[in-house]
Order: sequence, then C-alpha cells, then structure tokens
Amino acid sequence: MPHKTPSASAIKAARHRGPGRSRHWRALLCGAATLLIAQSLAANLAAAQEMPQAPDFPAPTDAQHPDDIIVYGRAIAQIGIATSGSQGVVGYKDFADKPLSRVGELVENVPGVIATQHSGTGKANQYFLRGFNLDHGTDFAGFVDGVPINMRTHGHGQGYLDLNFLIPELVERIDYRKGPYFADVGDFSAAGTVKFTTADHLAQPIAQVTAGSFGYYRALAAGSTGVAGGDLLLGLDGTVSDGPWVLNERLRKVNALAKYTRDGLSLGLTAYHATWNSTDQVPLRAIDSGLISRFGNIDPFLGGETTRIGLTGNGHFGETEVSLFGLYYRFRLTSNFTYFLDDPVNGDEFQQRDQRGVFGGSIRHTMPTTIAGLPVTFVIGGDTRYDHIGKIGLYHTVKGVPIGTVRQDQVEEYSGALYGEATAALTPRLRLVLGLRGDLYGYDVHAQTQAANSGRGTDTILGPKAALAWRATDHLELYANYGESFHSNDVRGAAITVDPKSGAPADRLPVLVKARGGELGARVEYQRFTASIVGYYLTLGSELVFSGDDGTTEPNDATRRYGTEATLFWRPTSWLALDGSAAFTHARFHTVAAGQDHIPNSVSNVLAGGAAVDFGHGITGSVRLRHFGSAPLIEDGSARSQPTTLVNFGGYYTLGRLKLGVDVLNVFDAKDADITYFYTSRLQGEPSGGVDDYHLHPVEPRQVRVSLRYGF
Repeated sequence: MPHKTPSASAIKAARHRGPGRSRHWRALLCGAATLLIAQSLAANLAAAQEMPQAPDFPAPTDAQHPDDIIVYGRAIAQIGIATSGSQGVVGYKDFADKPLSRVGELVENVPGVIATQHSGTGKANQYFLRGFNLDHGTDFAGFVDGVPINMRTHGHGQGYLDLNFLIPELVERIDYRKGPYFADVGDFSAAGTVKFTTADHLAQPIAQVTAGSFGYYRALAAGSTGVAGGDLLLGLDGTVSDGPWVLNERLRKVNALAKYTRDGLSLGLTAYHATWNSTDQVPLRAIDSGLISRFGNIDPFLGGETTRIGLTGNGHFGETEVSLFGLYYRFRLTSNFTYFLDDPVNGDEFQQRDQRGVFGGSIRHTMPTTIAGLPVTFVIGGDTRYDHIGKIGLYHTVKGVPIGTVRQDQVEEYSGALYGEATAALTPRLRLVLGLRGDLYGYDVHAQTQAANSGRGTDTILGPKAALAWRATDHLELYANYGESFHSNDVRGAAITVDPKSGAPADRLPVLVKARGGELGARVEYQRFTASIVGYYLTLGSELVFSGDDGTTEPNDATRRYGTEATLFWRPTSWLALDGSAAFTHARFHTVAAGQDHIPNSVSNVLAGGAAVDFGHGITGSVRLRHFGSAPLIEDGSARSQPTTLVNFGGYYTLGRLKLGVDVLNVFDAKDADITYFYTSRLQGEPSGGVDDYHLHPVEPRQVRVSLRYGF
C-alpha cells in the first residue's frame, strides 16, 4: 500500500552513517538494567523454599485421549538450550483454547508482535514488531515446516507473508527468535523469525463446525491413520464470512493439508484458495461528514483472490536434516487508496497480479567434537531458492476491470547461501557461539511494458554472528548477542531506470540491505515460573523498498532502533496459567534533521497478556488482552495514531467426545482502529491537490462465535 505522507518528498536516499555514540550508551544502559533486574529476581526466587518441579507434560484428563501429548510450550526449559533472551517456544496447548479472529493472529503468540489488517480477510496481515511497521512481512521471516513463506519481488509488497493457508488446529509448535543473531536464517530476519511446525498425527479424528456473527461459518475435518508403517494426516478446512462491513466481504476460503510421516521422513501437500471483497482504510473526513459509516467504503469494487499449492519434503538422516519444497502461487488484488487524486476522471483504482513457481531447499549437518578438551558442536548448512515469476504486474482499473497497464514484468530471481556455526562449552555454565553466513542473490528482469526497465545482476552479503550464554545460577541464564543480517529489495527496483508512470529517470536500489543488531538479555526459570527480559539495539542500512502499489521506488533513510522487551509465563496452580509481555521501542531515521526523523507507523509500545483457567468438570476459560500504542504517521510526528486495546474471551466445555466453545471477540466493543495512516487523497468534488487526512481501518465490532467439535 502507498505509505504516502505530505513530507515524503523530504526523505532523502539513505546514507550509511553510524548512529551517535550517545545512542549506543542508551542501548547499553538498557541492557545493563535488564541484567540487574534479572539477577535480583533470580536471587529472590532462589531464596524461596524448593518445591517439586511441575511437569511440562501433565497427565491426560478424562476429557483427553490417552495418547494426547499436551505441550505447554512456554513452560519448556530454555536455559542451556537458547542462545538469546528473546527466543522461545509456543506449543499447541498455549493457543488451543485462545480466541482467534483470523489465522494471521497466530503470530501474536510471539511476544511483542501485533497482526492487524487494513483490507480484506483473505489478504496477508500487517505486522508490527520492535518498532517496525513490517507491512506484510519485510524484516519478519516466516517458515512453515521448513519452507520460507515470505514472497520476494511480490506484486503487492516485498516480503509478503501470507499465513492464511495454515489450519490452526494442525499447528503443533511455534518457535520464535528476535534479531539478526542466527546463521541459519537470512532474508527478512532483521526484526525476527517465526517457524511453524504442523502435527505429524492426531490422537483421534475430529470434526468441527463454527457459526458466528456477521455470517461467519467454518467447518473442519481432520484425522490421521497408519499407512505402510507411517502416519498419514489429512485435514480440510472451509470458511465463509460476510464481515461487519457495508460491502459484503463474501470471503470464501478453503484449506487442505495432507502429510505422510515415516522414520524421520515427511512429505506434505498444502492447498489454499480464497476470494474476498475488500473494505480498505477510509478517510476520517468521510466518516465525520456522514458520507459513509465507520464500516463503509469509498470504492465498492475492491477485492482479491489467492491460490497456493505447495509440496514439502523433510528428512532427518542421523545428524543431517534436509528440506525440499515446490510451490505454485497466484495472486490478484484490486485496491484504491487515493480515490481521485491522480486521475480525476477514471479514479485511482489499481490491480496487482503475481503468478509464480517457487522451488528450493536447505540442508543442515551437525558435528559434535572436542577441541582442546572442550566440547564443540559445529553446524554447517546452506539453502537455495529460485522464483520463476511468470507474470507480475500493476494495472489501472475501473470497477475492477483493467483499462491500462502501468507495468508488467517477468522476473527470474535466485539465491544461495552457506553458513557455519560453532558452539563451544567454555565451562559447564558458559557457552560461546560464533557463526558466519554468506548469501548470493541474482536476478533477471524482463520489462514487458518498458524495455528500459529490464536488467540483470547479482549481489552478495556476509553476516557474522556471535553469542555468549552464561548460566549464572541453576535458574538464571544471561545472554549477549551480536549479529548482522539483511533484507532484500524488490529486484525490479534494482533494474529500474524509468518511472513507469511519469517517464522520469528513476534511481536504482541495492538488492541487499544490511542490518546490524546487539542484545543483552536474561532468562529466569523456576518451577512453574519463567520470565525473560532483553535490551536491544538495531540499525538498518536503509529502509529502501520497491512500492508495488506505485510501480516505482520510495527511498527512505537509514534507521536505528533500541528498546526493551519482557515476557513471563506462570502457572501458580495446576488450574491457572498466566502469561504477559511488554515491548518498548525508540525508532528513528538517523541521517535527517531532528524533528523530521520519526518513522511512520513505528509503534513504540506493545502490551499483551492473558489467563487460561481450568474450572474442572470439563470447563475451561481464556481471556486475552492486546494493546498497541500511538505511533507517528508522518516524519515530523505532528500526526499520530490513537492507541488500540482489545479484549477477547473464550469459554469451553468438554463432555466425553464433544467440545462446545464460545468465543467473544472485542468483548467491550472498542471503537479503535486496526491501523491508521496519514496521507493525501481526493474525493469527488474536492480540490485537485487533494486533502491531507487520517485514513483508518476500524477494528471489527464485538462478535460471538460458537463451535462444536466431535472427537471420533
């Protein structure tokens, strides 16, 4: 989408200048405070009377199948395993009975991450983490069963991370890591990485139906069986929804998963197709004047369609892990953000298309050994990926029908990476991790509308990594991390010479942009209580991105961010689980004049928390709170968004093989915005230069969803 602001023209191309020394001191002080707090907390905990350790995997209740594996991921010990204070694990039990309004919100199990939406449900979410407006995925890497999900050189936005093909009930585990400190991930990993693992089998087949407000209906059937000495898992999920919008959303979505697992080998097939109508963000003045309602629209001809079919193979051969994947993908999206600003006759509606095949794989080999009497584990690996983008285009449309081509291309993009990592146990309580990753990217752009924008080239980048993990006590581990990573830019921006709209000369972009980060952290684990706190610093060489909406580049300045994050998980009793997280970030452009250095949509604080209660007799409940604070919307900070706070509730009753669930989303019917922008748009009858205004997409009103599940 077009993150246009009245002061956008004042943003200069990035200059690679380091941040001021005072900024480094602030980050170090933040980290030092982190360690002091953690040490104090650990000392108090250690002084308490020892009690028997609560099991991570409690015995099944009468309402559970005897073969069920109950994974409380947040309670799994990380001390002695993790190499940073900001990584962790979430198991299915952590989100099994958690109200979920849309699939993309699964990423909110990662502390500090917010997933919002500014148009239709079938589209990838907007993500926010560590002071980044990650748009649809830039600087936030996502994987499912080892397959990278971010789409590079995508028709709508670089790094497009669409998780709508996931079936939540079949996600077994979520592993997350923050920062550029890990050698096995490269592109889009500067802010964080999330890895989803789907189940190999289910203890029993399930069938579930859900009905809810605003014409929401969902049906799920899933189960597994033994086949040829292995496990075959099958799942089918379908959803229809009208939504609360004046324009009927008409979401029609179907997901399918087939996965066969045997002797450390697995083969998975996923299929996903969705169509929907979109209600994009709308200008505040249109709501205030009564032209439209809060859930109304300006252009009723918007919407999209996505098809995704993927084949995945994973294998474990002793100390070697191998992953291979192939994907067919098709995408179409019609949008209109500025209405009649650029074309007062036909309007500014446009359509984006993307059709591609993606092929790739990865390999990882672990070699434990001893050097000078010290245990050392070497890991070497690599990955490769090839995107054959047969058609990627931007078109001017009226009522959803193309009337002109702004730009259409065929793109070949390939990459390869090698990495090595060594973990040495310097003492029984001190681990040192050193790593190095090298990436090579190549591209060939065939511009079908303007030959001058064709081109080919390559780019390379190296990223060193280092970590120290010190187990100060049995219940406290301290961490220090440094790493360099990158995000790739749309390679059409690397080949461009002419603006496809104006015909004016256009500046080319680098393919790969470096990120550098450091972190000090601590983790406490004591019986039923776990907590972590970190202070971090992150710089990005530039936030230069290709705007798929405009068909050209929008160069932004280099940036710096520092902040702190804290998480906790506590089970004070066997029937109550509490969790919470808080994140605070200071984010700025760092080579522009003071007062013009705010990063639009950089959310400075995120709070989340919840409680899960087991009342006995098959009755459980869950309440969740999510809050993200105000953010600057333009570079001088004079326009800001309002904070958003949502509370969701879920209640569940299990009786034998039946399970009844009631979810209440947005319990207090908040009138907040899911996302807000500030830019120039023009409605019919307004001045030709348009009007600078807030544009918002409201959170959905209170709604109730009732589900019934049967386990065979």
